Amino acid sequence: MPLPQEFHDLARQVNNWGRWGPDDEIGTLNLITEETVRAAADCVRSGHRVPLALPLRHDGVQTGAIPGRINPLHTMTAVNQELFGPGTVATSDDAVTMGLQAGTHWDGLTHVSHSGRLYNGRPADAVTAHAGATVLGIEKIPPVVSRGVLLDVARAHGTDRLPGGHAVTPEDLDAAEELAGTRVRAGDVVLVRTGQMRRYLAGERAAYAFPSPGLSVRTPRWFHDRDVAAVANDTLTFEIFPPEIEGLWMPVHALHLVEMGMLQGQNWNLEELSATCADLGRHAFLLSAVAEPFTGGAGAPVAPVALL
Repeated sequence: MPLPQEFHDLARQVNNWGRWGPDDEIGTLNLITEETVRAAADCVRSGHRVPLALPLRHDGVQTGAIPGRINPLHTMTAVNQELFGPGTVATSDDAVTMGLQAGTHWDGLTHVSHSGRLYNGRPADAVTAHAGATVLGIEKIPPVVSRGVLLDVARAHGTDRLPGGHAVTPEDLDAAEELAGTRVRAGDVVLVRTGQMRRYLAGERAAYAFPSPGLSVRTPRWFHDRDVAAVANDTLTFEIFPPEIEGLWMPVHALHLVEMGMLQGQNWNLEELSATCADLGRHAFLLSAVAEPFTGGAGAPVAPVALL
């Protein structure tokens, strides 16, 4: 089914192709400047550190619904092995096989394409079976360190968790921004909490995946207007699933990654951060969320930390 005209109209409104030159491969991360990072450092007052990543484990968030996106398979390759002879120092080593987007991760700019194109007009066939992403690979992005802002949509609605059919709208983001007491500004990384992670943490893996609240197709314009550098949330699918427009699958992915050149993250655990921000009365913080630089990767695991 071809993409509807409504999608193409939205795409024109948020398109960033050429904004940072024809050869640009990092998109909205250009908005994170040295000045942005210096200002973000002012958010650290108590030194409190909040981890935002899920543990990487064999019974993680993946249920097999997404082909090839397997949970980590952890294997010990050496156990207390005395490499240099009996009585010498012994070592243990291990290896892992996993989908790069299996746990807490960033989607890279080659994760999706539409109409045969990637961000900045690059051809979709620049992603190959053997080399992966020959352009726009996840290794190209700079360290993601900036001011983070938690938009706690669930708390703004007075609930622990939004229902599965809730599409997070620009109006929801406005309400969460008012709750946060700070205005989202250029170069910020926005974390949108729906509370859906509570299902996974309670052992409800299938219910965590589907049905899921998530971002509405109307929200990319909100992020574009604010010059947001990247967005992450606490769901498997990022956008509402099943989709709000029948037959239009993954439109927010396409608008963010292809049109805007904006990273998006999934499976971020925002529960402790929500409680901490509410206790401190502060929803802005220094965020470190550096992706593992897999050459040619369409995405990468990340272990984000919020510093307050």
